[in-house]
Amino acid sequence: MTVFQCFLFNCYLTILPIPFGEDTLVFKTKGKIFALVNLDGDLSINLKCDPAFAIDLRERYSSVTPGYHMNKKHWNTVMLDGSVPDKEVQSWIDHSYDLIAGKR
Repeated sequence: MTVFQCFLFNCYLTILPIPFGEDTLVFKTKGKIFALVNLDGDLSINLKCDPAFAIDLRERYSSVTPGYHMNKKHWNTVMLDGSVPDKEVQSWIDHSYDLIAGKR
């Protein structure tokens, strides 16, 4: 289990269905997806994001791209290759969760 999977499991009350197969973990709250973790090939996570913030992150980090198989305006895919500090990615997970669940 990756540090991000542990973070997701430990920090959020989530529903973890497997609608896209066993190689994609889906994290939901209030019946809506806030994170998807790709386990096949290069490790990555899709996160919901404020549109302006999404563009800013894509411009600052080469490992952040428009959401793979998602609405490109509202989702980013983050390659978990170590190029972005863990704390930064964790803050983006918090941001994604807050967009769905509301501020904590």
